[in-house]
Amino acid sequence: MKITFKYTYLLLGLSFLVTACGTSACDSTEKDIDPEPVPEVTDQEVYVLVTTNNRAYDLMRSDVDFSSTSNMSPNTITLEADTQFQEMDGFGAALTGSSCYNLLQMSQADRTQFLTETFSHEKGYGFSYIRIAIGCSDFSLSEYTCCDTPGIENFALQTEELDYVIPILHEILEINPDLQILGSPWTSPQWMKVNNLTDLQAYNSWTSGHLNPAYYEDYATYFVKWIQAFAGHGIHIDAITPQNEPLNRGNSASLFMGWEEQRDFVKKLGPALQEAGLQTKIYAFDHNYNYDNMADQVDYPVKIYNDAEASQYLAGAAYHNYGGDKAELLDIHEMAPDKELIFTETSIGTWNNGRDLSTRLMEDMAEVALGTVNNWCRGVIVWNLMLDSERGPNRDGGCQTCYGAVDINSSDDQSITRNSHYYIIAHLSAVVKPGAYRIGTSGLRVQGLTYSAFKNSDGTHAFVALNNREQAQSVTLSDGDNHFSYEIPAKSVASFRW
Repeated sequence: MKITFKYTYLLLGLSFLVTACGTSACDSTEKDIDPEPVPEVTDQEVYVLVTTNNRAYDLMRSDVDFSSTSNMSPNTITLEADTQFQEMDGFGAALTGSSCYNLLQMSQADRTQFLTETFSHEKGYGFSYIRIAIGCSDFSLSEYTCCDTPGIENFALQTEELDYVIPILHEILEINPDLQILGSPWTSPQWMKVNNLTDLQAYNSWTSGHLNPAYYEDYATYFVKWIQAFAGHGIHIDAITPQNEPLNRGNSASLFMGWEEQRDFVKKLGPALQEAGLQTKIYAFDHNYNYDNMADQVDYPVKIYNDAEASQYLAGAAYHNYGGDKAELLDIHEMAPDKELIFTETSIGTWNNGRDLSTRLMEDMAEVALGTVNNWCRGVIVWNLMLDSERGPNRDGGCQTCYGAVDINSSDDQSITRNSHYYIIAHLSAVVKPGAYRIGTSGLRVQGLTYSAFKNSDGTHAFVALNNREQAQSVTLSDGDNHFSYEIPAKSVASFRW
């Protein structure tokens, strides 16, 4: 049973239904209210977006005026634009084969409205970063690479790219031409795999194996051809990682690549990109904070940085949060402050009550959104943008218990449930734009109130706060010239831009 919300913050007449259920059943009535135009924020107004963990406020849009009186509030947080931390690249989700399949089951009108709501800076939340697989992932429609016939001359994009991913990317790029795209492979072609680096025996399996050093140059060419193939379809690839989850042997499509192997491969990959005239960034690692408890892999990216030849080709490192603690990000930053950090994957599912917004909104905002940004990440990307109500399409050997950032009802390909991952990305991307800098703050510190402040490249300020307290928290925000007060509801996320 569904409730259709009024999107007062969008210039859209949404025809699909957004399900507002938490873990309990919804009211059976459906409310259809015409959307209202978005009032433009003026020099005297603050854009506000609020979501509570019970959905009483569901990405509720409002405006607040600046105060005309002197600021005497003891609850003041002052933004300090002169204290700059990392530049922000953006926030988004993974556009897997499964996500694209689900999107293409929607009517064109409904899909355009959903993608506009999600990716437009002017008419929606401005998601700005997408992760796609190089070949298959564990949420693809089949297991494949772009060169399954031996010989790198046989490289070619496959059905999943041509019929699913690229068409959806074209629709998104029409909405947000500045979208940034990161590519990651789950496995190399099987003919490039060996059982280990001692025996070097052929390893014809999608799961596990090592990249044969004899094919390092061919595999580097594979990346070049993949980037060029997408460019041929008008799609620019901004960054890549050499391997998704290189310490995970058990994924349905996977390849083990310890830090020494990745170091040596990057020495081939970097020059191959340069020789092709590509400026694509390379991010090392792309796996868990705890290095899957492998002692010899601890500080994986820093070990590669210590090799000057390999380090010159690496922009930084990417992390997931399926093991360990976000404090690892700060540790890596302190060891390599000149290198970038991005957060590239996290999932919700049956194992962590993924559809229970009452807990997930709070935890995911603290750990994934603000937690990674406040520990130097330039970008935050969650896993599947869209799965269906049966947690699919999925495959044997892959995750069959995952939810998407949104889930679409497979019975009508129309009704959408927004989960915590959609909310946390929306609350960041709506106010923090690519090119912004995270900036310093001073003032109010209250247990249960977590926040981060930013200065956008257009001169606007942004502030995103999590109130995990049982009571509302009154705050006054000041940028030194203007100030305003706002009461952030209990158990909520609030975003501001002015």
